[in-house]
Amino acid sequence: MRADWRRRAAELVAVAALVLFCAYFVGLLDSARMGAGLVDIVDLLGEMWPPDFTNLNAWWGPLWDSLAMSLAATALAVLLSVPLALLGARNTSPHPAVYWSARMMLNVLRSVPELIMAIVFVAAVGFGALPGALALGIHSAGMVGKFFAEAIEHADQAPVEAARAVGSTPAQVIMHGVLPQVLPQMADVTIYRWEFNFRASVVVGVVGAGGIGFELIAALRTLKYEEVSAILLVILATVTVVDALGGLLRKRFA
Repeated sequence: MRADWRRRAAELVAVAALVLFCAYFVGLLDSARMGAGLVDIVDLLGEMWPPDFTNLNAWWGPLWDSLAMSLAATALAVLLSVPLALLGARNTSPHPAVYWSARMMLNVLRSVPELIMAIVFVAAVGFGALPGALALGIHSAGMVGKFFAEAIEHADQAPVEAARAVGSTPAQVIMHGVLPQVLPQMADVTIYRWEFNFRASVVVGVVGAGGIGFELIAALRTLKYEEVSAILLVILATVTVVDALGGLLRKRFA
């Protein structure tokens, strides 16, 4: 018992030491630099007050672009991730080679940040909401597919074995033995990812992928800090509404 306690204490000390080293390495423990940065932040906040809502009516269109982008991206992510998840789950994959191939594809999709994908798609299809939706959807497919696959792997095998016992085909086993168990989890992950995609749509807009993020970076580049604060408040209000709607949908479907 005492040896086990000592081992856990040693592990905790090692983790704490690693965290402190990383904090020192990136400068989090540099009090002089952090203090100077805090003063600059206070000055910047002063320049951002009061918010300037003069162009509020011009932001509704880009805001809708961000909402539409997040919805389209989430739908694309689900369409891509469901078959990849079924192929990437041990209990539904037809062959180990297919399993590892699907898992590798999911790793590839989520390893490339959505911002990099947005830059690539802007170069490929031009400015607007389309490259943003493609970037968010393809990147999200990797994350959503991983959660879907794990949910499928943890499904209760009793209904699966019952479906197989009555001579069901593999497709019927999945439809009647697996999916009914994991659909609530899939719905929960999908709603969460939609909430995330709306927030991420602001970021990809910075590189020209449409949405309210494009307006935000335009105000930043022209040093209109009072307008920047107004746009941030609009984004905050919309994120609050989206999160509340996501909570209602989660209670209904998850």
